[in-house]
Amino acid sequence: MNITILYDTFEDREEYPGADLVDAPPPGKRKKKPPKTDREAIFDALRTLGHEPSIIAVDGKLATLEKIARSKADLHFNLTESYGGDDTKEMHFAAFLDLMNKRYTGTGPAGSYLGMDKAIAKKIIRFHGLHTPFSAVLNKGRIEHFEDIQFPLIVKPATEDGSKGIDSNAVVHSIRDLMERVSHIHDEFDCAALLEEYIEGREIYAAVLGNDRPEALPLVELDLSKLPDGVPRIASYQVKFDTTSEDYKQTKSAPAENIDEELLETIQKTAVMTFQALKLRDYGRVDLRVTPDGKVYVIEANPNPWLDPTAEFFMAAKQSGRTYTQLIGEIVDKAVARYE
Repeated sequence: MNITILYDTFEDREEYPGADLVDAPPPGKRKKKPPKTDREAIFDALRTLGHEPSIIAVDGKLATLEKIARSKADLHFNLTESYGGDDTKEMHFAAFLDLMNKRYTGTGPAGSYLGMDKAIAKKIIRFHGLHTPFSAVLNKGRIEHFEDIQFPLIVKPATEDGSKGIDSNAVVHSIRDLMERVSHIHDEFDCAALLEEYIEGREIYAAVLGNDRPEALPLVELDLSKLPDGVPRIASYQVKFDTTSEDYKQTKSAPAENIDEELLETIQKTAVMTFQALKLRDYGRVDLRVTPDGKVYVIEANPNPWLDPTAEFFMAAKQSGRTYTQLIGEIVDKAVARYE
């Protein structure tokens, strides 16, 4: 097939996490080649599979939308997570592809919206009998949603992803700290603040692949146990993306170990139910917390998670026996099957 890879780009965007932090090489030394981007790895995998790949950078310009509308590709591999630098427009771009009758991989507009709006997603998750931390939503003096929550709390933007707005000050233990953090979220992100009960436990990522019968892949754990004293055990922006920070250097993701069969089954079943309830398609990742007594909490769901060969999704796929090329091939096949 002719498959066009779509990825979002805008001025000052990093090409990969930490790209703008890489120091220039000393004089006379060879510059280290930057790691492959996910789109480059996917391009190579598609070519290995016998497809004819191409790439379009979705840059927020009308001419680019017109180019996509004229595209004759058999399928579009959709990697966009924003439009014109606006994360909340990820669902709008998926809707555009639907309006143009374009076939594409991954989650559609509804799932993208639910993946972004964490407050509504939590209500749906709880409706299906799954556990998620009790929460409240505050939007510039107005209470949009409130449950009986207790300190400590974690405060985050209600409509952001990629750990934006989550740092070592996100966990609060008092009313004063809470009010300061809520004001910070309102001012910095111009959106509602989501307050969640902080759940102490293991940070588990469950990759899910498929549609009619979604498959939960082997679990991956982000080990936060070596974070410096006084730093909350959370997947902050520094932990995930700031390659120069001590938080980043002291944490790593690896296949989850020491999970008994019964708990494993509960986690994977929870992940699949969340995937379906929030209308994710083809592939997705569900982030969970597992308490020391084995209670499983859904934190959030991620439509179209990062497919870099070093990221958690492929880490899980690799544990299941898949190569990177096989994983990309499956995502393509599952997307095509939906349309046919």
